[in-house]
This record gives sequence, structure tokens and C-alpha cells, in this order.
Amino acid sequence: MSQQRWSEACERNRDPILAVLRRHLHDRHAVLEIGSGTGQHAEYFAAALPHLHWQASDHPDHLPGIAERLAAAALPNAPAPWPLQAVLSPQPGLAPLPDAVPAFDAVFTANTLHIMSWAHVQALFAGLPAVMADDALLCIYGPFNDHGDFSSDSNRQFDAWLKARDPAAGIRDAEAVDALAAAQGMRLIDDVAMPANNRLRVWRRGGR
Repeated sequence: MSQQRWSEACERNRDPILAVLRRHLHDRHAVLEIGSGTGQHAEYFAAALPHLHWQASDHPDHLPGIAERLAAAALPNAPAPWPLQAVLSPQPGLAPLPDAVPAFDAVFTANTLHIMSWAHVQALFAGLPAVMADDALLCIYGPFNDHGDFSSDSNRQFDAWLKARDPAAGIRDAEAVDALAAAQGMRLIDDVAMPANNRLRVWRRGGR
């Protein structure tokens, strides 16, 4: 029996996301995707951006479906997914990391910050320097608030739905996420309005 999962949202948002990634990742070589979910983005973006080595990753429970999807796609630039998640102990960061961690020049994650606790969001950012090269880009897609204000009624309703499922979840303030990025030596270089009241925000680590 297939272990692949399916996300209609991934199908809807993949082309708008790809348009932004083409602009920013044209000179990149290796991307780490954190929270690959169904693997649909990994498959689509690796096929559309063949110059990139696209490394998918997620919680171990989700890996069989992602691995099945990528194996069926047989893309030379999309290897088997890694087990990887934001953890709080023994110290906040990303784990488990391979013994030899490549220095990725881009990191991508979509629709993840609002489904984890704020402590886990902090842990994710704390773990980024271990996987990012100098001058690497961080690309995050999803809904964001501005100074605590929702950008739409639908996002307000979505936030209430998230908190009903998990009180620690919720749409994050862009400014708070910027502060986490700045603490890791990253500065915001782009903030693109996307369909369905989402945004794709891009930071650069150090460098120019």
C-alpha cells in the first residue's frame, strides 16, 4: 500500500512559490527543505530547478511517503529524504544531523512556522547556522501577521482553527521572526505577497 500523502494546497501554491524561487535560487547549488510534508514541493521544485541539489527532510514518521514519491520521480537531484526536525533538548536546534553536514547555500520551508510551537520556531532558527553556508538564503512561505495584526479575516479564522487544535500553534508575527533571523546573522532581502494571504520571505545570511 502506498504511503504517499497528498496536499491540495501544495498543488495550488507551487507555481507562485516557484516563480519567486527562480528569482532567488538561480545561483544556488544545494537546498535543504525543512518540513517537506508530502514531498510534493520537493518533487516539483527539484524537477523545475535541475541545477539544484534538493534535499528534502521531515519528521521520521513522514519519510516513507516522501521517499516513495521521490523514488518514483527518479530525479537525479532529489535524493532520499533526511529525518530532521526542530528539537528543544538536549539543546534547541535541528536534529538529528548527519556526521558530515553539507553547507547548504539555501534553506526552504513552507507552511511550518504556524503549526509548531514558538519554542520550536526558535529552535529551528537556532539550528540553521549548523546547516547554512555563509551567504546562504533562507526562504520561508506561509501566513504572517504584521505587528500582531492579521492580514485578513481568513487568516484570523485560520489562526483560531490552529489554536483550537494546538494552543501552542498560530500565525507568527513577521517582526518576531525577523528578530530570530537577525540573531543568527540574517537580514531580510525580500518579502513577496502570495495568493491566499500568504507571503514568501527571504533572508540572506552574512555576506553581501
